[in-house]
Amino acid sequence: MSSLSTTLGSLPLPASPAGAPWLARLARHAGFAALGAVLPLTLFALWQYAVDRQWLAEQILPPPALVWQSLVELWDSGELVEHLTISLARVAWSFAIGGSAGLVLGAALGLSRSARAYVYPSFSVVAQFPVVGWIPLLIIFLGIDEALKVAAIAIAVVVPVTVNTYQGITNIPRAWVEVGRVYGFSLPQTLARVVLPAAAPGLFTGLRQGVMQAWLTLVFVELLASSEGIGYLMVWGRQLLQLDLVVVAMIAIGAVGLALELSLRFIESRVLGWRRSAF
Repeated sequence: MSSLSTTLGSLPLPASPAGAPWLARLARHAGFAALGAVLPLTLFALWQYAVDRQWLAEQILPPPALVWQSLVELWDSGELVEHLTISLARVAWSFAIGGSAGLVLGAALGLSRSARAYVYPSFSVVAQFPVVGWIPLLIIFLGIDEALKVAAIAIAVVVPVTVNTYQGITNIPRAWVEVGRVYGFSLPQTLARVVLPAAAPGLFTGLRQGVMQAWLTLVFVELLASSEGIGYLMVWGRQLLQLDLVVVAMIAIGAVGLALELSLRFIESRVLGWRRSAF
């Protein structure tokens, strides 16, 4: 019996297919996508059923076919792309300004006790103000042109980027900094080799939240005062009582927001590939 076990143990095991891990990941993602599609498909079916039963007038609840037709027409004419391009340009400028300010302010609060003592209490109070509360003051100083939109969106970006940068730095274990001192790291080396890698997850979280806040605030600002952009398209559709245009704008806003979120997740997974989640 022992000789048979020895013989069987010496036989080579069949190699698993090379693509098995890749196929398993693909099947898992496909399963998640299928589960995530259940709710949208259910809502779409309910929407179509309500239209067929004429629960509401077409001016209030446009049929899906009309929304699709309007989407195709706006896309073919280039009008939808033009509005999205203008809105994305505003988001890019605002995120560049607000994100840079948030990174600098968060790093200062995290690295300097003096900055925390003098600045953090005031920042905590100001951070409680909603963006809508800044609009009247910004209108007085900046008017209602492009500067108002960029400034309001930048303010919305500063808060999440600052908070997550500050928390990412303050949550670094002290032992890691002590190791850098043992190796004789200078301040730039400590920042580059210890602080930045350890705080990177918090930085990316703040940047992701900043981008999403910028996109959401953009729509709000364009609804208030704008003559172009995806938010203006919603206002225009409402004024014309063409709710199919409003729904098209809502679909475009959701699609672009999802694309931004997935793009940032992809970049984060590549930069922070060394992290492994528990679930």
